[in-house]
Amino acid sequence: MHITQGTFSFLPELTDEEIGMQIDYALREGWSCSVEFTDDPHPRNTYWEMWGLPMFDLHDAAGVLQEVNACRTTYPHHYIKVNAFDSVRGFETMRMSFIVNRPATEPGFRLERQDGPGRAQRYAIRTYASDQPSGERYAPR
Repeated sequence: MHITQGTFSFLPELTDEEIGMQIDYALREGWSCSVEFTDDPHPRNTYWEMWGLPMFDLHDAAGVLQEVNACRTTYPHHYIKVNAFDSVRGFETMRMSFIVNRPATEPGFRLERQDGPGRAQRYAIRTYASDQPSGERYAPR
């Protein structure tokens, strides 16, 4: 299973050169970049761990790529993404976010439905290791 979160998630993996071009674009637009990582890519886990501080004063893609590579070295089996934040008053939001590193084995997600009293239905998203036989699952966190 290939986790599809953020910009470019349905495309093949970006090379470092392509990542640099996207960072250059973000910096030309005046957006600030940051790097985040996680080992839990659950769709509701939108707040990943920050790698250092946001780079508000950085204007060169090489500096952001240096931080991406440092994070890759420290967490080679984690998801790593680059965020581009627009701090212009009125926006102050994430303008672009894309994954730049993935673990060799990605988890899958399964939607489970429970029927309750009065025909009420409850749904939950559960993770599982997609490369394991169906009987073996990740332990709950």
